[in-house]
Amino acid sequence: MIETIFTDEAPGPAGHYSQAVVWNDLIFISGQLPVVPGTGEKILGDVEKQTLQVLSNVDAILQEAGSSRQQVLKTTVYISDISLWNKVNEVYAAFFDGHKPARAVVPTKDLHFGFKIEIEAIAIKKAG
Repeated sequence: MIETIFTDEAPGPAGHYSQAVVWNDLIFISGQLPVVPGTGEKILGDVEKQTLQVLSNVDAILQEAGSSRQQVLKTTVYISDISLWNKVNEVYAAFFDGHKPARAVVPTKDLHFGFKIEIEAIAIKKAG
């Protein structure tokens, strides 16, 4: 059975989708944008702040689903300008610390609301 995940600690869906779904022990997290939960504030400006907010949103969903950033198997990172990649990668590496999930980086022309980054993830639930 598929379980849907929702937490107030991450932005609510703005369309017909779930923050995440769980099937068996796999967690599929929808693309997260740099939006502050609760207030809906859109983080614009520097990509480092945007990346940190996106990863914070991913982290909140992971926790609600019974997982953690150390259980992430793969991420897909959508970035509006590949020249920003080094800045994004610094924040990303600090967030995951020594953990290195598989990753795809997809340069894209435009993201919603003029954002520079969106990240989706696949993780597993913690054992026990």
